[in-house]
Amino acid sequence: MSVLTSPVVPPKNATTGDLQITNVTKSFGAFTAVDDLTLTVPQGSFFALLGASGCGKTTTLRMVAGLEEPTTGQITLGGKDITRLRPYNRPVNTVFQSYALFPHMSVADNVGFGLKQRKTPRKEIGVKVAEMLDLVQLGSLASRRPAQLSGGQQQRVALARALINHPQVLLLDEPLGALDLKLRRQMQIELKRIQTEVGITFVHVTHDQEEAMTMADTVAVMNAGKIEQLGSPTEIYEFPATVFVANFLGQSNLLTSACSGTSGDDVLVEAYGSRFAVPRDRSRVTAGPAFLGVRPEKLHLVESALQVPDGHNAVPGVITDSSYVGVSTQYLVSAPWGEELSIFAPNSGTSSPLRPGANVVVHWHPQHSFLLAGAGAVASQGAPETAAPDGGSLL
Repeated sequence: MSVLTSPVVPPKNATTGDLQITNVTKSFGAFTAVDDLTLTVPQGSFFALLGASGCGKTTTLRMVAGLEEPTTGQITLGGKDITRLRPYNRPVNTVFQSYALFPHMSVADNVGFGLKQRKTPRKEIGVKVAEMLDLVQLGSLASRRPAQLSGGQQQRVALARALINHPQVLLLDEPLGALDLKLRRQMQIELKRIQTEVGITFVHVTHDQEEAMTMADTVAVMNAGKIEQLGSPTEIYEFPATVFVANFLGQSNLLTSACSGTSGDDVLVEAYGSRFAVPRDRSRVTAGPAFLGVRPEKLHLVESALQVPDGHNAVPGVITDSSYVGVSTQYLVSAPWGEELSIFAPNSGTSSPLRPGANVVVHWHPQHSFLLAGAGAVASQGAPETAAPDGGSLL
């Protein structure tokens, strides 16, 4: 993948600073889309707002863009209050899922359209357009029309057009949603490369967990207008704060359990008549009701309890389903209490797949567990109380 020898840089007089959203609420009649949201997006970061449809992420983005006005609260950029500014007076540009390119214009004219509107000299426009097309690797396609481009190429044109005025913040609203899976993954890498080169703050709204984890430095998981958890992709995935985060960002096996005490650096947990250990630094609670969680790829399958390493948590069961998905085989194992555990076993080629009906033992290292607050539990690390998941005690 090519890298520019002379990266595009913002003008010397460009403003800088963090994007700050403070106690922002947005209501539509009786419905509250964003509920007392406070958030800081560091300058120069790639920040993702991740959540399901209706969680408030797009409304938040539209308030930053100036397309919606907060009911209450304040939005500042580099210390300047932009809460009530018109969209065209904000140093912010937006790239939408629909590229909104002018079909009658060439690629170069689409990219340079904003500069023409600002009465920029023609020679300067030509230089800047060439720089931007090189940045998105479309320099050879400058004379083409949008209809002659692929979806990925059109997305790059839209990105170049949004970046050419060097906005302080670039907002991306589900920008890759219209692309097929392979192209979407390629564009994830491209977007991250471009953000790194230009150094502009990117705020990316998506419901796609892979997109958020691939590109973002920081992810804010939203639910019902609030932030459920904020942190790096690794932090959120490896140590979710709530049941919602554990299930929205990837998959989790969650066992309804109760803390029964502590032993050294471990919290002891009882679930379905068995005792398990979870490291204290992996526990959101140390007493009362809890959910014992472990990711499917952290679980291992063996055919005998004698094969379980010392110190591992273990559950016997029977394989009920097996699905080959290329990089891994995904198993469902029925536990003694009747619920199913999900296990992702890598296809390393060192062993044969196990068949449905086989008796197995599921085991995992305690360090790969996490403990979340159950209904009525008192959180030890600030995690909110969480009701039991719908439909049973194990997800």
